This record gives sequence, structure tokens and C-alpha cells, in this order.
Amino acid sequence: MEKKQFHRRGLGMLLLLAVILFGLGSSLYDAQMIHGAEYLARSQNSIAETQTVEAARGDILDRYGRVLVSNRVTYQVALNTDAMEKNRNDILLALIRIARDAGVEWEDTLPITAQPPFRYTTDTPFQYPTTDEEGNPTTSLTRLGRLAVKMKWIDDPTADGAQGAPLPTAEELLEKMRESFQLELEGADMRAVAGVLYELYYRSMVNSWPPYVFAEGVDIDFISKVKEQGLSGVEIEAATVRTYNTEYAAHLLGRVGAIENWDAYKDLDLDGDGTPDYEMDDTVGKEGAELAFESYLRGTAGVREVERNTSGKVVSEKWTTAPQPGDNVVLTIDIDLQKQVEDILSQAIPQLASEDTEGAACVVMDVNRAEVLASASYPSYHLATYSADLAENSADPLKPFLNRAFQGVYAPGSTFKMVTAVAGLESGIIEPDTEIMDTGVYTYYQDDGPQCWYWRQYRRKHGLVNVSEALEVSCNVFFFDVGRRVGIQGLQEFAAKFGLGEPTGIELYEETGVMAGPEYTQSMGQTWYEGSTLSVAIGQESSQFTPLQLANYIATLVNGGTRYSAHLLKEVKSSDFSQVLYTYEPEVLDSIDIQPENLDAVKAGMLALTTGKGSLARYFQDLPVQVGAKTGSAQVNAETESNAVFVCFAPYDDPQIAISLVVEKGGSGSTLASIAADILRYYFSAEESREETLTENTLIR
Repeated sequence: MEKKQFHRRGLGMLLLLAVILFGLGSSLYDAQMIHGAEYLARSQNSIAETQTVEAARGDILDRYGRVLVSNRVTYQVALNTDAMEKNRNDILLALIRIARDAGVEWEDTLPITAQPPFRYTTDTPFQYPTTDEEGNPTTSLTRLGRLAVKMKWIDDPTADGAQGAPLPTAEELLEKMRESFQLELEGADMRAVAGVLYELYYRSMVNSWPPYVFAEGVDIDFISKVKEQGLSGVEIEAATVRTYNTEYAAHLLGRVGAIENWDAYKDLDLDGDGTPDYEMDDTVGKEGAELAFESYLRGTAGVREVERNTSGKVVSEKWTTAPQPGDNVVLTIDIDLQKQVEDILSQAIPQLASEDTEGAACVVMDVNRAEVLASASYPSYHLATYSADLAENSADPLKPFLNRAFQGVYAPGSTFKMVTAVAGLESGIIEPDTEIMDTGVYTYYQDDGPQCWYWRQYRRKHGLVNVSEALEVSCNVFFFDVGRRVGIQGLQEFAAKFGLGEPTGIELYEETGVMAGPEYTQSMGQTWYEGSTLSVAIGQESSQFTPLQLANYIATLVNGGTRYSAHLLKEVKSSDFSQVLYTYEPEVLDSIDIQPENLDAVKAGMLALTTGKGSLARYFQDLPVQVGAKTGSAQVNAETESNAVFVCFAPYDDPQIAISLVVEKGGSGSTLASIAADILRYYFSAEESREETLTENTLIR
């Protein structure tokens, strides 16, 4: 009985083993004979990766739909050294030779000459002098220095206790790089491959962003030559770059670049989906509208899955999430007007009489909405050649990168007198017909008090003048007396209502300047005197305002006292221009209840400056509209000319635009009258053409 049971169990085990062997054999037959070719192909496509694809930025347009900044599709060469394996150095050399023959420049910042005899191209290849947080002199490692320490080519010369061992010559350093990179090359070829590997190793061992791109903006001929060679790990990628369709408005448009302060972006969630929106190597707005309207322009990055074969070649791609282009931003500026203003400044400023003339700025603003129609800063720069011109512009003492219109602060001089006039009229201290005697010297505090400019220059007096006449002739004594009676607090109150020394609300970075007063003077460690109010009343003392603030102040004055937030954004349109996603509505920041008769008296004084018997009238006689204006000058110091300031508005009977002009060390504000007249002449002569409907996406010639 037991024998039979044993035989049954043995047969069962043999049967089970036979089934298992049959199953395994069937699987092997299926895998090798039936689906062998399919599985072989799959095995060759087994290297998969996920890529984040940056979305194209939206366009920037002017108020009439003319494209100012757009995108251009270009191609770049990227390197995947993992796919190169043991052939890395040979592949890089082949790529470099193709680039040489095609005249394509590649990214190589290794500070060693390209040809022997090799030497450093800088006096500080490994370290440079700097200061610590306490201002003490110290040294920091350069880009090459950091990698050299990491690769143990040198000991850290900045480390505490460093013995000051001699650093390698360029030839010696290249020999160390040859050993580390296993280069079996000589001369220029060895140096070229070492330069590319320097870039790759730096990003893998020191700083991973921005990722290394061998060459950007390559053409089809170069791409074809690379493809013909079948170089593993050399990848041609499509990319978009910013294209500037105008040479103007550089300070307003701004530029884009790689993220530098990652901490400021790493947690940003602009779309509110709970995940950060930025990768470390993203391109972002750096200045101007590109920075201010980044959230509209940036778009949403896409994600795609890429499969490669064992040679590193892409065999399939699949979008997980398609990139969404950014929205299009429409600015308030008129690019034709902007061009005229910049051209007028660049032609006129060098011709001014003052030999000390430096920079200048001009702002043209819509009176009833505080829209910036044009904003020019002289000298300027070109966005299209920003990198190529960087060294020259950075060394220029006139600071072309400074947006003087929004960031330059200047004493307003006599252009402040309308504030003093409104303060006196609205406080009931004077009436429109109140007359004050100009005695040449204001003797309220002392016999040798401050003088009227007319007395100082010609030893003559204006006599009895009312507020309109005082504005026309810019009588200091009149405004000394009104300012004293209003008091410094009253002047500060009205100046703030006009937005002087206050943020304008503009979307770009701006300086707020300062309105003079006891608090500011004492904060500077100086003494405030009661008589200091006299200087404040005529725009001197320590008051410092931007040209943008001056333009908004005049707009507020002539529109009846409503101060709107200055702005540059008109509307936002969807990426395909099919929808208006946002339209700016004027925002009221403050208001002054100016009585009509008081406003008329102030405006009449400004009109008389351009229509009376004075020397300025000739500049405005042939204009199609009447203009109200005020000149100003503010001495920079005792040894140089004054800054010239000019403000105006037009048309007089129905104000549409306000203009402010400042020329550093330009002398008298009256010298700017011809510049303002040229701008006004263009604006009102071109009014009909501006009203024509323009097609979206019209390129600027």
C-alpha cells in the first residue's frame, strides 16, 4: 500500500515538473522565435526620460497693436555626454571641427588662449579681490578657480591658512586638464576640447544652471553637417529667442535672461495649482515690461516623454502636457511717438549751449488717464545688442542703462511754483487778483534775504504782480511770500496730493524722490530753519522728483485735480489674440478740489509763457494748438550749470497730454522749449494718422 502511494506521488511530481518545463519552453520560444524581433527593438528603446519644455513668451505690443517684442524660432546644439560613452572626446573634437569649418562660435569661457603658446586671458584666472560684509578686503574664487579646487588641480588659495603656493601657468593647467579629461590630443585641438569639457564639468560639479548649450542660433547648413556625421549625444534642439522689432523704448521693454536669484522663484505658484511654476534654468523677465508683466508673458511649460536607443538617438516622443504660450501684453506707449521723442533728444541734447550737459529724460502722459504715451531716457541702448555692448555701456559715465525718466531724481526748480500757487489760492491766502510787490530782495526775515532771479541778473524788479503774472515771469519774491504764509506743512500737503515725492503707481521700478521739509533735513543730520520754506516754495532746498512725477503732477493740475495712477499696461490679450483677458481701468490715487477760477489763474500764467512777449513764445507760434508751460532750473552745485527742467500741457483749452523734460546740467529750462515744441508739433500733426485702425501684429520698420 505504501509502495503504490509513493509511486503516485512520484508520478505527480514528474507531471508537475513536466508542466513547468513546458511552460518555460513555451515562454522562451515565444520570446525568441515569435516576438524576438519586437522585444529586441523594445530593448533598444529602453532609455526613457522626461523633459520640461519652456513655453514661448507672449508678444509685447504698443497701444495701436504694433509688435515691439516677439519670438523667433532658432536651433541650438546641446550635448548628452552619457550617450557618447567612451567616444566622448572624439565626438567633441569632430563637432568642434564642423563648427570651425562652418564659422560657428561655440560656448567656451575657459580663460586661456585658443592657440599655443597658451597663456591666461585674464590677470586673475583663479581668484579676484573683493570685500566681505564688513568692508574688509578679501579674495574670492573665480569660475575657473572653483572648478580647479573641486578637481584638485590647485589648492584653494582663498582658504584660511593657505600657504600661497604658486599657481599653475596656463600650460601647466592644461596638462592637468589633459590628465583629468583623458585627452590624447595636442595643441589647439586639445585646448578646444578642454574648453568644452570645462563648461560641462563646471555645470556638473559646481553650478548646474544654466545648462550648457554648445552653440545657439545655428543655421540649417550646420545642422545638416552635424546630422551627416551621426554624432552620438549631439542633439539639435528647437528654441525661441526674443526678437526686438524696434530699436526704441529699451528702458521700457526690458530684457529676459536666466534666473539668477533662485530663492525668489523656486516657490512661486502664479497659476494657483499648488505646484511651483519655475525650473532653475527658466528664462524670466529681468527689467522693464518683461519683468513687470512676467506673469502674463511667461506661459506654461510643457512636459514630454522621450525614448532613446542605446546610441542616445531619440526614437519616440510623446507630449504629456503641451506647452501653453504666454499672453500678449499691450502697452500704453505709441512707438512712433516714442521714436520721435528719443530721436529729438539724441539730436538736441548735444547741441545745447552748456558744455557740461549729461543725461536727459522726457515723459509724455495722457492727462485724463495717466497713460505713459512715451518715456525716453538719454543716452539709451539697444536691446538686440545688449550682450555685445554690455562692457562699453557699463563703462560709460553717462550710464545708458539708467532709466532717468522713472529713476532719476531732480530738483524741480520753478516748475514747482504751480504747487505753491494752488496751495495759496486754495488756502485762501491769496486770490487770483491779489498782487504782491516784487522788491528784488525778500526782506521778511533779514535785509539781505533771498533774491528774485530778475534782480540777481539784471538788477530789475517785477513790481506788483498777481499769481498769473508771477508764473509768467517766474517771480521768486511773489512765491517766497506765498510759500511763507502757506507754511511748510501746507506745501508738503499739496505736493503730496499732486504726487510729488510719492509713488506714481507705475508698474516698472521707480524712485519716489523726496519732498523737502524739516523731517528730511534733520534725517540728513542738517538743521532746518524757518526761512528754508522760502527755498521749498520755489522748488529748491532738498526736493527731488522724477520726470514721471513731474508729468503726472502737470496732468493732475490741468485735468482739474484728479491724480491717477501712472501706468504702462493697457490690456492683455490671449496668445492667439482672440480674447481680451484684461483691460486697465484708471485708478484714482488722490484728488484736489481746485476751484475753477483758481485753476484758470494758474493755467493763464502758464499760457502767457508761450504766447506773451517773452523769448519762449517764438517756439510755439506755429503749433496747431495753444500750450501752457513752465520752465525751471536747479543748481547742482556751485561749480556747474543747473539742471534744466521744463513742463507743459496742450491743448490749452482742452488738455490732452502733459510733458516733462529734464536735462542734467542743461542750464535754464527755457533752453528746452524748442525740444518740447518739436514733440508737440509731431504729436498734433500726426494725430489723424494715429486714429487710423492698425492691424494687429504690424511690424515696426
